[in-house]
Amino acid sequence: MMRKYKILLVDDDPFILRGTGKNLENRGYEVVQAENGEQAVELLERSTFDLVITDLVMDSIDGIGVLEKAKSVNPETMVIILTGFGDMTSAVEALRHDADDYLLKPCDADEIHFRMSRCLEKMELQKKLKFYEDMIPVCCVCKKIRDDVGKQPGEGDWMDMEKFMYKKARLKSSHTYCPECSKKVLKEWNL
Repeated sequence: MMRKYKILLVDDDPFILRGTGKNLENRGYEVVQAENGEQAVELLERSTFDLVITDLVMDSIDGIGVLEKAKSVNPETMVIILTGFGDMTSAVEALRHDADDYLLKPCDADEIHFRMSRCLEKMELQKKLKFYEDMIPVCCVCKKIRDDVGKQPGEGDWMDMEKFMYKKARLKSSHTYCPECSKKVLKEWNL
């Protein structure tokens, strides 16, 4: 069963709020609506959302303010900016503040759903990557992997990725070594 994603929909236009909200609920999303940026910020402080869809131009706290709050509360939250006043400057500004997508109003319900699906897929991939990074410590410079098995966490031996893969899964990295070098390396590893 697909997880029910929680969406915060922010727009000062009640017709867009109701229409888009109903459409997203019909597609199986849990939708929370905010009529302005202030209400959105309050909701972001109290609850966690997978995705925020926000209008760009609103009084007091605009879409960029909502975007900044969403990312400061949870950097994994995806944010799509919607605007009826799209130009290159506003698009660049949204992307500079880490918006995950940018759409011009009026937009088709299928297009919104498609863009949401892409953002949610990106979020899931980022979560998996973070999980794997936390699970297997990899040096960001030399790309060696620390093997903590049988040792205190953080005190394991650092080894080349190929050695780690061979030791853990008996996977030979033949594509990265010629046959002669492969034999030499396995001999050096005493395997």
